[in-house]
Amino acid sequence: MRQKRVLVTGGAGFLGSHLCDRLVVSGYDVICLDNFFTGSKQNIYHLLDKPNFELIRHDVTLPIYLEVDEIYNLACPASPVYYQKDPIQTTKVNVLGAINMLGMAKRVKAKILQASTSEVYGDPEIHPQKESYWGRVNPIGPRACYDEGKRCAETLFFDYYTQNRVNIRVIRIFNTYGPRMSLDDGRVISNFIVQALRGDNITIFGDGSHTRSFCYVDDLIEGMIRMMNCPDDFIGPVNLGNEGEFTIRELAEKVISLTGSRSKIVSQPLPQDDPSKRKPDITLAVKKLGWRPVVSLEKGLEKTIEHFRKIL
Repeated sequence: MRQKRVLVTGGAGFLGSHLCDRLVVSGYDVICLDNFFTGSKQNIYHLLDKPNFELIRHDVTLPIYLEVDEIYNLACPASPVYYQKDPIQTTKVNVLGAINMLGMAKRVKAKILQASTSEVYGDPEIHPQKESYWGRVNPIGPRACYDEGKRCAETLFFDYYTQNRVNIRVIRIFNTYGPRMSLDDGRVISNFIVQALRGDNITIFGDGSHTRSFCYVDDLIEGMIRMMNCPDDFIGPVNLGNEGEFTIRELAEKVISLTGSRSKIVSQPLPQDDPSKRKPDITLAVKKLGWRPVVSLEKGLEKTIEHFRKIL
């Protein structure tokens, strides 16, 4: 029996490379597609000699024709530092990338999963955020290229489902961390760990009372695969994230403690449209996927700190 051929766009990125690992180990025939804007060959170097792994350098904003059974559409810069460098291209990746991948899924009758984001909720008025909430997003702010790009991609997915019966899945990913995060991606956990290990001041924005929930990468990948493999009567959207909620100051203090750093915490002004709170309601994921995170923040941070110690 032929093994499934699975395409992972953005497969050399932080999340994409971990997903490729899981799929290769599980015996799938994996095609990793990446243009290396934020992805890295280093992330998938160990897979290059595997007989069931293939790497293609390609930009998802341009059409590509492949024969596959499943598509995980992860291609998109996911941190503000990267996606604000080229906001027009970020919007194109989200919108044109979705159109190209949905077109492929329609043509070859593949199942396709969209990696959407908690950023579709914007700076939320309800807490925790559940899938029925429509969000509060500034459509012309500095984060709009990412937030509205992802919202438009969700629209396209559901329209392809309604109009063309494409077999879709949509997940909304909350803050995720772990090994293979980039040193300079500007995300809060990587920032804090790198600053702590270098003995620099740890920079928090505002007074540090903003809250976030942090999901370890292995937990997130498990939820993603469960969503792809769930029955066709559940297409999402579904929140994937950790319900544990921490202030940014609490996170900074935890990183200092775990690294044994002498770094001091210093404050800077808040960026525009930075959400004041973020926490997923994962009731739907628990009910439909039998999924919930199992790695504690402390255990996940220890593994992530170990990764950064090696590359620093």
